[in-house]
Amino acid sequence: MHPKINHLIQLQELSLIRAEQKAHRHGHRLDELDASIADLTSQLSTDVQSLLVRMQKRDSIIIVPMTNGACTACGMRLPTSHAQQVKVSDQLQVCPICTRLLYFEEGLPRNVGKAQRRSEPRKVGIARFSSPGLMIPRLKATTRDEAIRELATKMQDEGFVDDAGKLVDSALKREAIVSTALDHSMAFPHVRGVEGGGLTLGLGVSAKGIKFDGHDKGPTKIVFFMVIPTAASAFYLKLLAGLAETFSDADARKALSAEETPEKMWKTLIKLTKKTIL
Repeated sequence: MHPKINHLIQLQELSLIRAEQKAHRHGHRLDELDASIADLTSQLSTDVQSLLVRMQKRDSIIIVPMTNGACTACGMRLPTSHAQQVKVSDQLQVCPICTRLLYFEEGLPRNVGKAQRRSEPRKVGIARFSSPGLMIPRLKATTRDEAIRELATKMQDEGFVDDAGKLVDSALKREAIVSTALDHSMAFPHVRGVEGGGLTLGLGVSAKGIKFDGHDKGPTKIVFFMVIPTAASAFYLKLLAGLAETFSDADARKALSAEETPEKMWKTLIKLTKKTIL
């Protein structure tokens, strides 16, 4: 990947992480992230900095992958010549419809889950993003890495993603920037840019707890693992906020953790998030 593209991807990732931290009201980490964002921005040429300022006024998502010759943000299929330029050119390329910057990277993990059939009842709330098969009432994992691998493998085994190993690698790179562990013994590891399907959520509970954050957090007992397509990046923050709001309540966490089967856990998850995730 061209160094300039990689630089912009890193910058966008930090900006999205900052939005996550702000949503969780973790103000003590914002200054650190602001400093990193400012440092990366200062390394860009003045014309690229001006371009970013204009784009960020409209949307936090400024650079997106091209998959199968199409922009993953708006779905626009690019002319063959334009798609080739995205793959080989040293110059920044933009989508002609949404005007976001485009890049191409081989080997990204893909969401291969099947779309809902028209004959099926319309799903609402968090049922749109999860299924009983993605629930693990008793995680076997004893470490953060093992928990992420267990949940990613469950997604692959259930036919939602094509490569659990790639998900694990991407999720751990994200954790290395800022831990996704939050208060109330919860963690929200995730992977962005998993194209080919919708946002997908897996859930695991650890009775003893897992050390997710190497610093100030206690053991994590509830782990929400999500894969997020580019087009759902903005909605992901709303989903994250809804889950955090629901399970900041001790009774909600107790009810979820008490379930012993995937089906019962899924039904409890739907019931508890009925008002916070629409």
